[in-house]
Amino acid sequence: MTSEQRQLRQTVMFLRTSFEAVQHSIAGRLEDPLPCWMDTQMLEMLSRELNRCCQQSKPLFAPLVTEQLYMAAQQCELLLKQCPGVLSSAVCHRQLGAIMLPLASALQQIDTPVKRRWLWMRR
Repeated sequence: MTSEQRQLRQTVMFLRTSFEAVQHSIAGRLEDPLPCWMDTQMLEMLSRELNRCCQQSKPLFAPLVTEQLYMAAQQCELLLKQCPGVLSSAVCHRQLGAIMLPLASALQQIDTPVKRRWLWMRR
């Protein structure tokens, strides 16, 4: 793995951890019917970083990694369009999960060596 790939992997890991922390911060209000009021500035910063990762991943990783990052970015954009105050805490919690799932998948693809990935895919 090149230094650029390692750095981008670390950024993706940071993003997944950041979205997870935001999700955990609202978990206590899942039964609250009031709208979720997230920090949209922080969410916008994470979205910008996620979009940057999408662009940088194209020459560095397999297309599946880039596809997963784009899926996460699209889910984040959807969440931003509905924030703040439109979504309930439960829906916001699920939407954050929809961002983290492709991020986790991208990390798994990055961490799986190409040779092992090929053997796994043949089965």
